Amino acid sequence: MSNIKKLAGQTATYGLPSIIGRVLNYFLVPIHTNTFLPEDYGIISEFYAYVGFFVILLMMGMETTFFRFVNQAEDKLKTFNQAFSIVLVINVIFLIVVVSSAQSIANWMQYPDMANYVILFAFILVMDALSSLFLVKLRFHQKAKEFALVQFASILTNILLNLFFIYVLLKPADSIGIGYIFIANLFASLIKPILLFKHVIQYRFIMEKAQAMKMLIYALPLMLAGFAGIINETFDRILIKRLLMGEGQEYAQAQVGIYSASYKLSILISLFIQAYRYAAEPFFFEQAKKDDGNKIYSKIMTYFVVIVSLMFLVISLNIPIFKWFIPNEAYWEGLKIVPILLLANVFLGIYYNQSIWYKLSDKTKYGAYLAMGGALITLVLNLLLIPVMGYMGSAITTLVVYFSMMVGSYILGQKHYPIHYNLRKVALYLFSALGLYGLSLLIMGNELTFAWSDFIINSLFILLFIGLVLFVERPFKQFRKA
Repeated sequence: MSNIKKLAGQTATYGLPSIIGRVLNYFLVPIHTNTFLPEDYGIISEFYAYVGFFVILLMMGMETTFFRFVNQAEDKLKTFNQAFSIVLVINVIFLIVVVSSAQSIANWMQYPDMANYVILFAFILVMDALSSLFLVKLRFHQKAKEFALVQFASILTNILLNLFFIYVLLKPADSIGIGYIFIANLFASLIKPILLFKHVIQYRFIMEKAQAMKMLIYALPLMLAGFAGIINETFDRILIKRLLMGEGQEYAQAQVGIYSASYKLSILISLFIQAYRYAAEPFFFEQAKKDDGNKIYSKIMTYFVVIVSLMFLVISLNIPIFKWFIPNEAYWEGLKIVPILLLANVFLGIYYNQSIWYKLSDKTKYGAYLAMGGALITLVLNLLLIPVMGYMGSAITTLVVYFSMMVGSYILGQKHYPIHYNLRKVALYLFSALGLYGLSLLIMGNELTFAWSDFIINSLFILLFIGLVLFVERPFKQFRKA
Protein backbone atom coordinates (compact mmCIF):
# COMPACT_ATOMS: atom_id res chain seq x y z
CA MET A 1 0.00 0.00 0.00
CA SER A 2 2.92 2.34 0.68
CA ASN A 3 3.95 2.00 -2.98
CA ILE A 4 0.45 2.95 -4.11
CA LYS A 5 0.57 5.94 -1.76
CA LYS A 6 3.86 6.87 -3.40
CA LEU A 7 2.33 6.71 -6.88
CA ALA A 8 -0.65 8.76 -5.70
CA GLY A 9 1.76 11.33 -4.29
CA GLN A 10 3.79 11.44 -7.50
CA THR A 11 0.62 11.71 -9.57
CA ALA A 12 -0.36 14.72 -7.48
CA THR A 13 3.15 16.21 -7.58
CA TYR A 14 3.65 15.98 -11.33
CA GLY A 15 0.09 15.64 -12.49
CA LEU A 16 -1.67 18.27 -10.39
CA PRO A 17 0.15 21.17 -12.05
CA SER A 18 -0.74 19.65 -15.41
CA ILE A 19 -4.37 19.10 -14.38
CA ILE A 20 -4.82 22.58 -12.91
CA GLY A 21 -3.02 24.18 -15.81
CA ARG A 22 -4.91 22.29 -18.46
CA VAL A 23 -8.21 22.91 -16.69
CA LEU A 24 -7.41 26.62 -16.76
CA ASN A 25 -6.45 26.25 -20.41
CA TYR A 26 -9.70 24.45 -21.19
CA PHE A 27 -11.61 27.39 -19.76
CA LEU A 28 -10.63 28.99 -23.05
CA VAL A 29 -13.02 26.59 -24.79
CA PRO A 30 -16.15 28.47 -23.59
CA ILE A 31 -14.48 31.73 -24.63
CA HIS A 32 -13.51 30.42 -28.06
CA THR A 33 -16.86 28.76 -28.77
CA ASN A 34 -18.69 31.88 -27.60
CA THR A 35 -16.51 34.14 -29.76
CA PHE A 36 -16.16 32.11 -32.94
CA LEU A 37 -18.71 30.33 -35.10
CA PRO A 38 -18.52 26.52 -35.36
CA GLU A 39 -16.96 26.76 -38.82
CA ASP A 40 -14.15 28.97 -37.48
CA TYR A 41 -13.65 26.76 -34.45
CA GLY A 42 -13.45 23.87 -36.92
CA ILE A 43 -10.39 25.51 -38.54
CA ILE A 44 -8.72 25.82 -35.13
CA SER A 45 -9.48 22.18 -34.36
CA GLU A 46 -8.17 20.99 -37.71
CA PHE A 47 -4.85 22.82 -37.29
CA TYR A 48 -4.36 21.29 -33.86
CA ALA A 49 -5.33 17.86 -35.22
CA TYR A 50 -2.40 18.04 -37.64
CA VAL A 51 -0.17 19.30 -34.84
CA GLY A 52 -0.67 16.01 -32.99
CA PHE A 53 1.09 14.08 -35.75
CA PHE A 54 4.12 16.33 -35.78
CA VAL A 55 4.46 16.30 -32.00
CA ILE A 56 5.01 12.53 -32.25
CA LEU A 57 7.46 12.92 -35.14
CA LEU A 58 9.50 15.63 -33.43
CA MET A 59 9.74 13.82 -30.08
CA MET A 60 10.74 10.51 -31.70
CA GLY A 61 9.55 8.53 -28.66
CA MET A 62 12.52 9.93 -26.73
CA GLU A 63 10.60 10.62 -23.51
CA THR A 64 10.06 6.94 -22.70
CA THR A 65 13.39 6.03 -24.31
CA PHE A 66 15.23 8.42 -21.99
CA PHE A 67 13.63 6.89 -18.90
CA ARG A 68 14.53 3.41 -20.11
CA PHE A 69 18.18 4.16 -20.88
CA VAL A 70 18.98 6.61 -18.10
CA ASN A 71 18.11 4.02 -15.44
CA GLN A 72 20.80 1.74 -16.90
CA ALA A 73 23.44 4.41 -17.53
CA GLU A 74 26.35 5.48 -15.36
CA ASP A 75 26.72 8.86 -17.07
CA LYS A 76 23.15 10.14 -16.93
CA LEU A 77 23.91 13.61 -18.32
CA LYS A 78 25.54 12.04 -21.37
CA THR A 79 22.45 9.89 -21.89
CA PHE A 80 20.25 12.98 -21.82
CA ASN A 81 22.53 14.86 -24.22
CA GLN A 82 22.40 11.95 -26.66
CA ALA A 83 18.61 11.76 -26.53
CA PHE A 84 18.25 15.53 -26.95
CA SER A 85 20.74 15.60 -29.85
CA ILE A 86 18.61 13.12 -31.78
CA VAL A 87 15.51 15.25 -31.18
CA LEU A 88 17.39 18.44 -32.11
CA VAL A 89 18.51 17.11 -35.49
CA ILE A 90 14.98 16.00 -36.39
CA ASN A 91 13.54 19.37 -35.38
CA VAL A 92 16.01 21.42 -37.39
CA ILE A 93 15.28 19.37 -40.53
CA PHE A 94 11.52 19.69 -39.91
CA LEU A 95 11.69 23.47 -39.50
CA ILE A 96 13.63 23.95 -42.74
CA VAL A 97 11.23 21.75 -44.72
CA VAL A 98 8.04 23.38 -43.40
CA VAL A 99 9.19 26.98 -43.75
CA SER A 100 10.36 26.38 -47.32
CA SER A 101 7.07 24.71 -48.36
CA ALA A 102 4.52 26.55 -46.21
CA GLN A 103 2.37 27.75 -49.11
CA SER A 104 2.12 24.28 -50.62
CA ILE A 105 1.06 22.89 -47.24
CA ALA A 106 -1.57 25.61 -46.83
CA ASN A 107 -2.92 24.88 -50.32
CA TRP A 108 -3.16 21.17 -49.51
CA MET A 109 -5.07 21.99 -46.31
CA GLN A 110 -7.47 24.08 -48.46
CA TYR A 111 -6.53 27.26 -46.59
CA PRO A 112 -4.36 29.01 -49.23
CA ASP A 113 -4.38 32.31 -47.33
CA MET A 114 -3.02 30.76 -44.12
CA ALA A 115 0.57 29.93 -45.09
CA ASN A 116 1.78 32.26 -42.33
CA TYR A 117 -0.09 30.12 -39.80
CA VAL A 118 1.69 27.02 -41.10
CA ILE A 119 5.07 28.69 -40.41
CA LEU A 120 3.88 29.89 -37.02
CA PHE A 121 2.85 26.36 -36.04
CA ALA A 122 6.22 25.00 -37.16
CA PHE A 123 7.97 27.23 -34.62
CA ILE A 124 5.42 26.33 -31.93
CA LEU A 125 6.03 22.63 -32.51
CA VAL A 126 9.80 22.89 -32.46
CA MET A 127 9.89 24.95 -29.26
CA ASP A 128 7.46 22.56 -27.55
CA ALA A 129 9.36 19.45 -28.66
CA LEU A 130 12.74 20.73 -27.53
CA SER A 131 11.32 21.98 -24.23
CA SER A 132 9.56 18.68 -23.58
CA LEU A 133 12.79 16.73 -23.23
CA PHE A 134 14.12 19.21 -20.69
CA LEU A 135 10.86 18.78 -18.76
CA VAL A 136 11.43 15.01 -18.86
CA LYS A 137 14.85 15.65 -17.33
CA LEU A 138 13.20 17.62 -14.51
CA ARG A 139 10.83 14.73 -13.87
CA PHE A 140 13.73 12.29 -13.70
CA HIS A 141 15.55 14.46 -11.16
CA GLN A 142 12.25 14.93 -9.26
CA LYS A 143 12.34 18.71 -9.57
CA ALA A 144 8.60 19.00 -9.24
CA LYS A 145 8.46 22.69 -8.30
CA GLU A 146 10.49 23.76 -11.30
CA PHE A 147 8.48 21.45 -13.54
CA ALA A 148 5.24 22.99 -12.26
CA LEU A 149 6.58 26.53 -12.65
CA VAL A 150 7.43 26.03 -16.31
CA GLN A 151 4.09 24.37 -17.05
CA PHE A 152 2.07 26.99 -15.21
CA ALA A 153 3.97 29.90 -16.76
CA SER A 154 3.35 28.61 -20.28
CA ILE A 155 -0.33 27.97 -19.66
CA LEU A 156 -0.86 31.28 -17.87
CA THR A 157 0.82 33.13 -20.73
CA ASN A 158 -1.50 31.41 -23.20
CA ILE A 159 -4.60 32.23 -21.16
CA LEU A 160 -3.74 35.88 -20.51
CA LEU A 161 -2.81 36.54 -24.13
CA ASN A 162 -6.02 34.85 -25.32
CA LEU A 163 -8.05 37.08 -23.03
CA PHE A 164 -6.13 40.17 -24.14
CA PHE A 165 -6.36 39.41 -27.82
CA ILE A 166 -10.04 38.39 -27.79
CA TYR A 167 -11.45 41.01 -25.42
CA VAL A 168 -9.15 43.94 -26.22
CA LEU A 169 -7.72 43.62 -29.72
CA LEU A 170 -10.29 41.52 -31.58
CA LYS A 171 -12.76 43.70 -33.48
CA PRO A 172 -15.66 42.80 -35.81
CA ALA A 173 -14.39 41.68 -39.22
CA ASP A 174 -10.82 41.60 -37.85
CA SER A 175 -8.59 40.06 -40.52
CA ILE A 176 -6.52 38.21 -37.91
CA GLY A 177 -9.50 36.55 -36.21
CA ILE A 178 -8.60 33.03 -35.07
CA GLY A 179 -4.96 33.88 -35.72
CA TYR A 180 -4.88 35.51 -32.29
CA ILE A 181 -5.26 32.05 -30.72
CA PHE A 182 -2.25 30.79 -32.65
CA ILE A 183 -0.13 33.85 -31.77
CA ALA A 184 -0.94 33.37 -28.07
CA ASN A 185 0.17 29.74 -28.39
CA LEU A 186 3.47 30.85 -29.94
CA PHE A 187 4.33 33.08 -26.99
CA ALA A 188 3.24 30.38 -24.52
CA SER A 189 5.64 27.93 -26.20
CA LEU A 190 8.45 30.50 -26.21
CA ILE A 191 8.26 31.00 -22.44
CA LYS A 192 9.32 27.38 -21.81
CA PRO A 193 12.88 27.50 -23.20
CA ILE A 194 13.33 30.90 -21.55
CA LEU A 195 12.52 29.49 -18.10
CA LEU A 196 14.59 26.37 -18.82
CA PHE A 197 17.58 28.44 -19.92
CA LYS A 198 19.94 27.28 -17.15
CA HIS A 199 19.38 23.69 -18.26
CA VAL A 200 19.64 24.57 -21.95
CA ILE A 201 23.14 26.06 -21.57
CA GLN A 202 24.34 22.85 -19.88
CA TYR A 203 23.52 20.83 -22.99
CA ARG A 204 26.34 19.58 -25.22
CA PHE A 205 25.75 18.06 -28.65
CA ILE A 206 26.59 14.35 -28.74
CA MET A 207 26.06 11.86 -31.54
CA GLU A 208 27.62 8.50 -30.74
CA LYS A 209 26.49 6.17 -33.46
CA ALA A 210 26.18 2.99 -31.38
CA GLN A 211 24.23 4.62 -28.53
CA ALA A 212 22.07 6.62 -30.91
CA MET A 213 21.15 3.48 -32.84
CA LYS A 214 20.20 1.64 -29.65
CA MET A 215 17.95 4.51 -28.64
CA LEU A 216 16.38 4.78 -32.07
CA ILE A 217 15.71 1.03 -32.27
CA TYR A 218 13.94 1.21 -28.91
CA ALA A 219 12.14 4.46 -29.80
CA LEU A 220 10.99 3.66 -33.34
CA PRO A 221 8.14 1.31 -32.33
CA LEU A 222 7.07 3.88 -29.71
CA MET A 223 7.00 6.57 -32.38
CA LEU A 224 4.98 4.35 -34.72
CA ALA A 225 2.62 3.59 -31.86
CA GLY A 226 2.40 7.32 -31.21
CA PHE A 227 1.54 8.03 -34.86
CA ALA A 228 -1.13 5.37 -34.80
CA GLY A 229 -2.39 6.72 -31.49
CA ILE A 230 -2.74 10.20 -32.93
CA ILE A 231 -4.69 8.76 -35.86
CA ASN A 232 -7.01 7.25 -33.27
CA GLU A 233 -7.25 10.51 -31.28
CA THR A 234 -7.41 13.29 -33.86
CA PHE A 235 -7.65 11.99 -37.44
CA ASP A 236 -11.42 11.92 -37.21
CA ARG A 237 -11.45 15.76 -37.29
CA ILE A 238 -9.58 15.70 -40.57
CA LEU A 239 -11.81 12.99 -42.05
CA ILE A 240 -15.05 14.70 -40.96
CA LYS A 241 -14.10 17.76 -42.96
CA ARG A 242 -12.87 15.82 -45.98
CA LEU A 243 -15.81 13.41 -46.12
CA LEU A 244 -18.51 16.05 -45.59
CA MET A 245 -17.15 18.56 -48.10
CA GLY A 246 -19.96 17.57 -50.45
CA GLU A 247 -22.28 19.56 -48.20
CA GLY A 248 -20.06 22.63 -48.54
CA GLN A 249 -16.78 23.65 -46.89
CA GLU A 250 -18.48 25.88 -44.30
CA TYR A 251 -20.81 23.07 -43.23
CA ALA A 252 -17.94 20.58 -43.03
CA GLN A 253 -15.85 22.96 -40.91
CA ALA A 254 -18.85 23.57 -38.62
CA GLN A 255 -19.28 19.83 -38.06
CA VAL A 256 -15.61 19.59 -37.10
CA GLY A 257 -16.10 22.49 -34.69
CA ILE A 258 -19.19 20.96 -33.04
CA TYR A 259 -17.53 17.56 -32.70
CA SER A 260 -14.32 19.04 -31.28
CA ALA A 261 -16.17 21.19 -28.73
CA SER A 262 -18.18 18.17 -27.53
CA TYR A 263 -14.98 16.12 -27.36
CA LYS A 264 -13.64 18.66 -24.88
CA LEU A 265 -16.23 17.53 -22.32
CA SER A 266 -14.31 14.29 -21.90
CA ILE A 267 -11.34 16.34 -20.68
CA LEU A 268 -11.59 15.37 -17.02
CA ILE A 269 -10.83 11.74 -17.77
CA SER A 270 -8.17 12.77 -20.29
CA LEU A 271 -6.58 15.14 -17.77
CA PHE A 272 -6.47 12.48 -15.08
CA ILE A 273 -4.92 10.00 -17.51
CA GLN A 274 -2.29 12.57 -18.51
CA ALA A 275 -1.43 13.32 -14.88
CA TYR A 276 -1.33 9.62 -14.09
CA ARG A 277 1.02 8.89 -16.98
CA TYR A 278 3.45 11.59 -15.87
CA ALA A 279 3.90 9.75 -12.57
CA ALA A 280 3.22 6.15 -13.61
CA GLU A 281 5.89 5.67 -16.26
CA PRO A 282 8.98 6.27 -14.07
CA PHE A 283 7.18 4.64 -11.11
CA PHE A 284 6.44 1.43 -13.05
CA PHE A 285 10.04 1.15 -14.26
CA GLU A 286 11.18 1.51 -10.66
CA GLN A 287 8.74 -1.15 -9.38
CA ALA A 288 9.91 -3.64 -12.01
CA LYS A 289 13.03 -4.22 -9.91
CA LYS A 290 10.96 -5.41 -6.94
CA ASP A 291 9.57 -8.86 -6.22
CA ASP A 292 6.01 -7.66 -5.60
CA GLY A 293 5.87 -5.48 -8.72
CA ASN A 294 3.04 -7.45 -10.34
CA LYS A 295 0.86 -7.20 -7.23
CA ILE A 296 1.36 -3.45 -7.20
CA TYR A 297 0.43 -3.16 -10.89
CA SER A 298 -2.74 -5.15 -10.24
CA LYS A 299 -3.85 -2.99 -7.31
CA ILE A 300 -3.11 0.18 -9.23
CA MET A 301 -5.23 -1.02 -12.15
CA THR A 302 -8.20 -1.64 -9.84
CA TYR A 303 -7.99 1.80 -8.25
CA PHE A 304 -7.48 3.40 -11.65
CA VAL A 305 -10.67 1.81 -12.97
CA VAL A 306 -12.55 3.04 -9.89
CA ILE A 307 -11.50 6.63 -10.53
CA VAL A 308 -12.20 6.73 -14.28
CA SER A 309 -15.53 4.92 -13.84
CA LEU A 310 -16.56 7.50 -11.25
CA MET A 311 -15.55 10.31 -13.60
CA PHE A 312 -17.61 8.74 -16.37
CA LEU A 313 -20.65 8.67 -14.10
CA VAL A 314 -20.29 12.20 -12.76
CA ILE A 315 -19.99 13.80 -16.20
CA SER A 316 -22.45 11.59 -18.08
CA LEU A 317 -25.18 12.02 -15.47
CA ASN A 318 -24.72 15.79 -15.31
CA ILE A 319 -24.50 16.85 -18.95
CA PRO A 320 -27.31 19.45 -18.39
CA ILE A 321 -24.79 21.16 -16.08
CA PHE A 322 -21.59 20.49 -18.00
CA LYS A 323 -23.16 21.75 -21.24
CA TRP A 324 -22.59 25.31 -19.99
CA PHE A 325 -18.91 24.66 -20.51
CA ILE A 326 -19.89 25.36 -24.14
CA PRO A 327 -22.17 28.42 -23.77
CA ASN A 328 -23.00 28.80 -27.46
CA GLU A 329 -26.13 26.77 -28.23
CA ALA A 330 -24.98 26.32 -31.82
CA TYR A 331 -22.66 23.60 -30.48
CA TRP A 332 -25.15 21.76 -28.24
CA GLU A 333 -26.38 19.36 -30.88
CA GLY A 334 -23.10 17.46 -30.39
CA LEU A 335 -23.61 16.77 -26.68
CA LYS A 336 -25.22 13.40 -27.43
CA ILE A 337 -21.79 11.96 -28.23
CA VAL A 338 -20.23 12.95 -24.89
CA PRO A 339 -21.02 9.71 -22.94
CA ILE A 340 -19.70 7.64 -25.85
CA LEU A 341 -16.42 9.58 -25.87
CA LEU A 342 -16.15 9.41 -22.08
CA LEU A 343 -16.45 5.63 -22.14
CA ALA A 344 -13.91 5.51 -24.97
CA ASN A 345 -11.49 7.45 -22.78
CA VAL A 346 -12.06 5.00 -19.92
CA PHE A 347 -10.97 2.18 -22.22
CA LEU A 348 -8.01 4.26 -23.43
CA GLY A 349 -6.91 4.84 -19.84
CA ILE A 350 -7.03 1.13 -19.09
CA TYR A 351 -5.01 0.48 -22.26
CA TYR A 352 -2.35 2.99 -21.17
CA ASN A 353 -2.24 1.34 -17.75
CA GLN A 354 -1.69 -2.06 -19.34
CA SER A 355 0.90 -0.79 -21.83
CA ILE A 356 3.66 -1.00 -19.24
CA TRP A 357 4.08 -4.70 -20.08
CA TYR A 358 5.67 -4.13 -23.48
CA LYS A 359 7.85 -1.29 -22.18
CA LEU A 360 9.20 -3.34 -19.28
CA SER A 361 9.85 -6.37 -21.48
CA ASP A 362 11.53 -4.28 -24.24
CA LYS A 363 8.87 -5.50 -26.68
CA THR A 364 7.77 -2.04 -27.78
CA LYS A 365 7.01 -3.41 -31.23
CA TYR A 366 3.77 -4.81 -29.79
CA GLY A 367 2.75 -1.32 -28.74
CA ALA A 368 3.22 -0.29 -32.35
CA TYR A 369 1.19 -3.28 -33.59
CA LEU A 370 -1.67 -2.49 -31.23
CA ALA A 371 -1.75 1.19 -32.11
CA MET A 372 -1.47 0.50 -35.84
CA GLY A 373 -4.29 -2.02 -35.59
CA GLY A 374 -6.36 0.65 -33.86
CA ALA A 375 -5.41 3.15 -36.54
CA LEU A 376 -6.56 0.77 -39.27
CA ILE A 377 -9.92 0.33 -37.53
CA THR A 378 -10.14 4.11 -37.11
CA LEU A 379 -9.63 4.73 -40.81
CA VAL A 380 -11.97 1.99 -42.02
CA LEU A 381 -14.85 2.72 -39.65
CA ASN A 382 -14.62 6.49 -40.09
CA LEU A 383 -14.65 6.12 -43.86
CA LEU A 384 -17.73 3.90 -43.58
CA LEU A 385 -19.66 5.73 -40.86
CA ILE A 386 -18.99 9.46 -41.31
CA PRO A 387 -20.78 9.72 -44.69
CA VAL A 388 -23.81 8.00 -43.10
CA MET A 389 -23.82 9.24 -39.50
CA GLY A 390 -21.60 12.34 -39.51
CA TYR A 391 -19.59 12.94 -36.36
CA MET A 392 -21.65 10.35 -34.47
CA GLY A 393 -19.85 7.80 -36.62
CA SER A 394 -16.52 9.17 -35.39
CA ALA A 395 -17.61 8.89 -31.75
CA ILE A 396 -18.68 5.26 -32.21
CA THR A 397 -15.44 4.53 -34.04
CA THR A 398 -13.41 5.98 -31.15
CA LEU A 399 -15.24 3.73 -28.69
CA VAL A 400 -14.72 0.60 -30.79
CA VAL A 401 -11.03 1.37 -31.38
CA TYR A 402 -10.09 1.95 -27.75
CA PHE A 403 -12.06 -1.09 -26.59
CA SER A 404 -10.29 -3.23 -29.18
CA MET A 405 -6.86 -1.93 -28.19
CA MET A 406 -7.60 -2.54 -24.51
CA VAL A 407 -8.62 -6.15 -25.14
CA GLY A 408 -5.75 -6.77 -27.56
CA SER A 409 -3.19 -5.39 -25.11
CA TYR A 410 -4.52 -7.57 -22.31
CA ILE A 411 -4.33 -10.75 -24.40
CA LEU A 412 -0.79 -10.04 -25.64
CA GLY A 413 0.36 -8.89 -22.20
CA GLN A 414 -0.78 -12.09 -20.52
CA LYS A 415 1.24 -14.04 -23.07
CA HIS A 416 4.50 -12.05 -22.98
CA TYR A 417 4.59 -10.34 -19.56
CA PRO A 418 1.78 -11.71 -17.38
CA ILE A 419 0.29 -9.34 -14.82
CA HIS A 420 -2.57 -10.89 -12.88
CA TYR A 421 -5.14 -8.13 -12.74
CA ASN A 422 -8.21 -8.53 -10.55
CA LEU A 423 -10.64 -8.85 -13.46
CA ARG A 424 -13.62 -9.46 -11.18
CA LYS A 425 -13.23 -6.11 -9.49
CA VAL A 426 -12.43 -4.30 -12.73
CA ALA A 427 -15.56 -5.76 -14.35
CA LEU A 428 -17.66 -5.03 -11.25
CA TYR A 429 -16.80 -1.33 -11.25
CA LEU A 430 -17.06 -0.86 -15.02
CA PHE A 431 -20.40 -2.63 -15.35
CA SER A 432 -21.77 -0.93 -12.23
CA ALA A 433 -20.99 2.50 -13.69
CA LEU A 434 -22.50 1.55 -17.05
CA GLY A 435 -25.54 0.00 -15.36
CA LEU A 436 -26.23 3.10 -13.27
CA TYR A 437 -25.88 5.31 -16.34
CA GLY A 438 -28.25 3.05 -18.29
CA LEU A 439 -30.74 3.11 -15.41
CA SER A 440 -30.62 6.91 -15.41
CA LEU A 441 -31.38 6.99 -19.14
CA LEU A 442 -34.26 4.56 -18.62
CA ILE A 443 -35.80 6.68 -15.86
CA MET A 444 -35.10 10.21 -17.05
CA GLY A 445 -34.18 9.96 -20.70
CA ASN A 446 -31.46 12.03 -22.35
CA GLU A 447 -32.80 15.53 -21.72
CA LEU A 448 -30.44 18.50 -21.76
CA THR A 449 -32.73 20.67 -19.63
CA PHE A 450 -31.67 20.86 -15.99
CA ALA A 451 -34.18 19.61 -13.38
CA TRP A 452 -33.56 19.33 -9.64
CA SER A 453 -35.38 16.02 -9.43
CA ASP A 454 -33.08 14.50 -12.07
CA PHE A 455 -30.01 15.97 -10.37
CA ILE A 456 -30.96 14.46 -7.00
CA ILE A 457 -31.61 11.01 -8.46
CA ASN A 458 -28.38 11.06 -10.44
CA SER A 459 -26.46 12.20 -7.36
CA LEU A 460 -27.89 9.20 -5.49
CA PHE A 461 -26.64 6.93 -8.29
CA ILE A 462 -23.15 8.45 -7.93
CA LEU A 463 -23.24 7.97 -4.15
CA LEU A 464 -24.40 4.39 -4.68
CA PHE A 465 -21.33 3.72 -6.84
CA ILE A 466 -19.04 5.30 -4.25
CA GLY A 467 -20.70 3.21 -1.55
CA LEU A 468 -20.08 0.05 -3.55
CA VAL A 469 -16.38 0.90 -3.87
CA LEU A 470 -16.04 1.67 -0.17
CA PHE A 471 -17.81 -1.58 0.76
CA VAL A 472 -15.60 -3.72 -1.48
CA GLU A 473 -12.25 -1.99 -1.05
CA ARG A 474 -12.46 -0.72 2.56
CA PRO A 475 -9.71 1.79 1.69
CA PHE A 476 -9.59 3.59 5.03
CA LYS A 477 -8.88 0.36 6.84
CA GLN A 478 -6.10 -0.54 4.40
CA PHE A 479 -4.48 2.90 4.56
CA ARG A 480 -4.43 2.78 8.37
CA LYS A 481 -2.58 -0.54 8.18
CA ALA A 482 -0.07 0.78 5.64
